[in-house]
Amino acid sequence: MVEMNSKFDTIRKHIKDFPAGPGLYFMKGSGDRVLYIGKAKNLRSRVASYFQQGADRVASRGPKIAEMLEKVEMVDFLETPNEVEAVLTEARLIKDIRPPYNSDLVDDKTFPYLEITTREDYPGVYITRKPRASGSRLFGPFAGAKDLRAVLVVLQKIFRFRTCTLNIRQDDPKRRFFRPCLLYSIKQCTAPCAARIEKPEYKRIIKDLMRFLHSKRSTVLRRLRKQMAEASQALEYEKAAMFRDRIRLIEALDRRGTPDENVQPEVFAGDPTEALVQLRELLQSAEPVRIIEGIDVANIAGAEAVGSLVKFIDGRPFRSGYRRFKIKTVKGIDDYAMIAEVVKRRYKYALRGEELWPDLVLIDGGLGHLRAAEKALKEMNAPCRGTCRGRPALESRARCPRHKIRPRHIASIAKREEEIYLQGETQPLKFGANSPVRKLLQYVRDEAHRFAQHYHHILRSKKMLS
Repeated sequence: MVEMNSKFDTIRKHIKDFPAGPGLYFMKGSGDRVLYIGKAKNLRSRVASYFQQGADRVASRGPKIAEMLEKVEMVDFLETPNEVEAVLTEARLIKDIRPPYNSDLVDDKTFPYLEITTREDYPGVYITRKPRASGSRLFGPFAGAKDLRAVLVVLQKIFRFRTCTLNIRQDDPKRRFFRPCLLYSIKQCTAPCAARIEKPEYKRIIKDLMRFLHSKRSTVLRRLRKQMAEASQALEYEKAAMFRDRIRLIEALDRRGTPDENVQPEVFAGDPTEALVQLRELLQSAEPVRIIEGIDVANIAGAEAVGSLVKFIDGRPFRSGYRRFKIKTVKGIDDYAMIAEVVKRRYKYALRGEELWPDLVLIDGGLGHLRAAEKALKEMNAPCRGTCRGRPALESRARCPRHKIRPRHIASIAKREEEIYLQGETQPLKFGANSPVRKLLQYVRDEAHRFAQHYHHILRSKKMLS
């Protein structure tokens, strides 16, 4: 107990230097392992509440948090510009790091987007957690779905866009005989389904909406505040409250991230079934390709270099198999050497028989990166999946030192040109943009890259190891 009190005294002194603004806090145990991630409007106040002197932690926090606090060795933090960024970053980090004492946000639940189908003749506006692969403009992700649904109603009253899922084409002559829905009657839609508006005019409405979503929305907010003040002066308090609620909802549009900075890769994943069948044929594999592991490295000017490994099973991310590596043996900028280090550190466990070999190892990079991975495996004397004089290689490796047990296949995929290199080949394979194989390998590559860059950002921001 004395030791526990002394530890908490040290932590309390450390917390005094925390900022009073929004951000994330990290409860860390031995070996710098992250036990719990939380968000806070006021970091200093929130974290200090865990370590109040004389508090009954089991009664106030519950037995699970009390158990965690006994394991906490230190607390770290990461400031964010605002509360929304804290919400979105917390969700991404929990999915990536998977701390043992976080029970929420560890599944594949995602934040919603506002999607505008810009390539249609008459674009629709929708709230979605699964955006289409192309042909739309995304806003978000948004921190709350409830407010987003309410603000969509307000926006529809202002801009009168459609939210239905009808396939509306300009060249469809039958539109003239179509009966519009109730939203047209209450002036919340311009009824393009019934040819009540021409395509250029409707496109201008959508353009104005997108400009509004990109802007600070000051003009609309000024008008609503003026209407609220006039209603209040006229003693029309219910009407004033309506304008007040609309103002609050429109301001809620700022409670969002951006598709690029707040990536939710699981949102954009397609059905991998066809890709896995084609990949098996491409690799001429006797068995199905089920386990794919992607590897990438990240560094800025050689500083804080890190490596990442992501695991996909049956074409889907298996986040419990994700790994991070802080590069230890490479000085300066040498991506090939860093790839080799990650390969050796990862597959030494498979070499010992403690883990399964993947069916495919995918390296983020070109031919040089692929050769670096192949060389690293060769230096490890890793198993090949062949046969030796009619016997399985695993049975005959002691009799035939020429056979090495390796992953069945190694490949790399280069950015920009999206060229795919296979082991033993010098010429790349090129696939069309809509190829299922290309899309799956891009997903694995992009996830490895995002995972490496995300971890790299954390290291550079707070020198934090997870």
